Amino acid sequence: MTRCALYVELKARPGKENELAAFLAGAKPLVDAEPATRAWFGVRFDEQTFAIFDAFDDEAGRDAHLSGKVAAALMANAAELLAQAPQIRRADVLADKLPA
Repeated sequence: MTRCALYVELKARPGKENELAAFLAGAKPLVDAEPATRAWFGVRFDEQTFAIFDAFDDEAGRDAHLSGKVAAALMANAAELLAQAPQIRRADVLADKLPA
């Protein structure tokens, strides 16, 4: 069962909404290479508000993701794409339903 998760809210810099959407869509292959990331979603709520939600079996998997390629790429592009720093929230998973 997954025990740990991250919710990362992202606010796009005005005029960079499409670039942020493309960044998230393009991040999937990087996440696919992370065996400890059990679930990963890049989502859009409105024109400027995006988020990443991901889940892990344990704290080590979550820490590996936070120091992985997606996080590094996001931080390398943050000044260009984001209106403010990413809002990272750590969560404990109480229940899940994932494909077998």
